[in-house]
Amino acid sequence: MECEICGKAISDHPKRVKIDGSIMAVCDECAKFGRIQKEPPKPKFRKQNNKNKNTNKRQNRRNDEPQEELIENYNDIVRRKREAKNWTREQLGQKLNEKVSVINRIESGKMVPDTKLIKKLEKTLDIELLETYNTDDLKQYVGTSGSGVKLGSIVKIKRK
Repeated sequence: MECEICGKAISDHPKRVKIDGSIMAVCDECAKFGRIQKEPPKPKFRKQNNKNKNTNKRQNRRNDEPQEELIENYNDIVRRKREAKNWTREQLGQKLNEKVSVINRIESGKMVPDTKLIKKLEKTLDIELLETYNTDDLKQYVGTSGSGVKLGSIVKIKRK
């Protein structure tokens, strides 16, 4: 196992340390940069009844289904489409039954709309703001740390 800060090989048990809100497995030398954490208590074995087994299967199926995420430049797309239709922010707000301040904050990127508002924007402006992704596609990136870049090679640590 390697230290998550400096990348040195850890021969014995790694230390679990909390540094700026993140819990990391580090070597003895890097453990001084944070607070050592206790091992989490091991869950006690409990026999599941049939009702819990069925709900676990349903939850696993939901994770395999494609999920939707708001696209990155949603604010520019909303503003451009509104301008292409020659609508003012007030007119778009009336069509969506939303305040002008909400439209201003969405177009400036200061507000991330909720799913209900996203659907209204998509329908009114005839655009797509949600992109679907499959969680199976993301699994290929898990555990691929072949580049050798560690946190310690990116971050400068200030000594007190």
